Amino acid sequence: MPDSGNLKSVDASQRPDSQSQVRVYAMPPREGARPVEIVQGFLEALTSDDPKFAMARKYLTKKASREWNPGESTTVLADGPNTDAGNAGNDAEGSRRYSLTGRQVARVDEQHAYRPDDAPYTQTVHLSQDGGPGGDEWRIDKPPPGVVLGASDFQRIYRSVNKYYFAGPTGAGVGGRTGLVADPVYIRQRIDPLTQTVKLLLEGPTNWLRPVVVSSFGSGMELKNPNAPLALDDHNRLTVQLNSRSDGAGQTRCKEMAAQMLFTLQDLTPSGVEQVTLQRSNGSMLCVLSQDRAETVAAHRSADRPDYQYFVDEKHRLVRMSANAGSSVDPEPVTGVLGTGDQPLRSAAVSRDEQRAAGVSLDGKSLYTGSLLGADGLGKARLRSKAKSEEDRLSTPSWDSRGNLWVADRDPKRPRLLWLDQGEGDPVEVDVPALDGNIEEVRVSADGVRIALLVEKDGKKSLWIGRADRDEDKDGKPEISVLDPTPAAPQMEEVTAMSWAGASRLVVVGRESGGVQQIRYVQSDGSVLPRTALPGLTGVKEIAASEDERQPLVAHSDDGIVRLPTGSQWQTVVKDGLAPVYPG
Repeated sequence: MPDSGNLKSVDASQRPDSQSQVRVYAMPPREGARPVEIVQGFLEALTSDDPKFAMARKYLTKKASREWNPGESTTVLADGPNTDAGNAGNDAEGSRRYSLTGRQVARVDEQHAYRPDDAPYTQTVHLSQDGGPGGDEWRIDKPPPGVVLGASDFQRIYRSVNKYYFAGPTGAGVGGRTGLVADPVYIRQRIDPLTQTVKLLLEGPTNWLRPVVVSSFGSGMELKNPNAPLALDDHNRLTVQLNSRSDGAGQTRCKEMAAQMLFTLQDLTPSGVEQVTLQRSNGSMLCVLSQDRAETVAAHRSADRPDYQYFVDEKHRLVRMSANAGSSVDPEPVTGVLGTGDQPLRSAAVSRDEQRAAGVSLDGKSLYTGSLLGADGLGKARLRSKAKSEEDRLSTPSWDSRGNLWVADRDPKRPRLLWLDQGEGDPVEVDVPALDGNIEEVRVSADGVRIALLVEKDGKKSLWIGRADRDEDKDGKPEISVLDPTPAAPQMEEVTAMSWAGASRLVVVGRESGGVQQIRYVQSDGSVLPRTALPGLTGVKEIAASEDERQPLVAHSDDGIVRLPTGSQWQTVVKDGLAPVYPG
């Protein structure tokens, strides 16, 4: 025991993550094992860290082993598959049938993309008595498709990784060719995650994101030796040799490829990847890109740290305070007409460059925009809602990365999602063809490609993520759509507030069925990372987060405007205020 030195408090939450340290080793079938043991042993082997499922294949006949493709899909069940022996059926002498049942919550497809899917799960497993070393052992000749396991095993075995691609020309609100868009996928976290992730990056974007992004890695580009593992050197530098499809790539394109790889791999190791070197198929150098130069090649939106946090104070003015959690939190009115109080506000949004703002009038009827750099007059309203009730009028607006403005008109007689070119053009009604319900709130991601929508149906609100798409009609006028909306918080019965909080992460306020209100992080693909619940807060009405994950959360609650610095508890800023926002 030390007998000198200062005392230092230790946060109990800093203990090692015991679940992440658990490793499961599969066991081969024992001689003379009964059919139910073979089925259960096979399912247990699927939860192991066996790289190629070699042990799981020992439970299959030789023919079934050749045909079974574990990479086809991963089905996630709430509590794992039920293999009750009472489900066994006897087809004939020397054959058995088992029904696997459970509640499916999600499916990971062959591209490793996660999609929520709440449905009953039923699959048949067939066994025959013609396998094994002696030829008369029970073996599975018809396994279930892909891999099937429970949610707890899925969280232990898999981890979420963001691949990065460049925003394409059809993405509405995209900030140009250099803007990067996150494409989340799931990998087996103990099976050479570095090589897995690079291979998935080279394969291209997932189907959902593909229409609005492009990759500098061309079709057919692969690792020169796909079976050789990749590894960082002692200085966290990575060298990747590509096949002959890369040989003709120029320096500009090669550095774009290297930037995609650097940003994709940045969270796989504690200190990140310092440098990527890409080589041609003959081993000669194609290009080198270091981490500190990557931002000059590709704009990683979440790397932009905002200067201020904003909210509407008790005088219904737009005010700001330093975004640095260690700085003074004394709010001050913004420069410009929206900070004077001449037009009382109930909500506002600040452009990502923090040079302009949009505000919704106190009655919710009118939308105004103004500069944060000068004292220009208010001007005319850019948009007016005709709804009779104040609660059914305009939502909080949201700026995309091109400086365009999005807002929902919640008029029950004519609910609409609207887009304003540079915040000043005539409102364009956005087509959302596959959405069932009325849009209550809208938030645009930093990349401008994905749109988070709070949708009301039958008195309850749910969170959806859509893909923004831009086109033009025959007269050259913009046509904006939000396509393929997918649920982003299916585990919550109701979501009351949300905000983007990273490249593919959102913070949501809501409750699960039969539960109380909680604040937690969710992934844009609908998955929930373990241990992402946040400290409780009473009566949260609105919440704001920055895509820069180092910035504190800000919320409007029963305690007023509060914020949550990293590793701390909620702290009250002012007792009276509403509508907190970060730029965006």
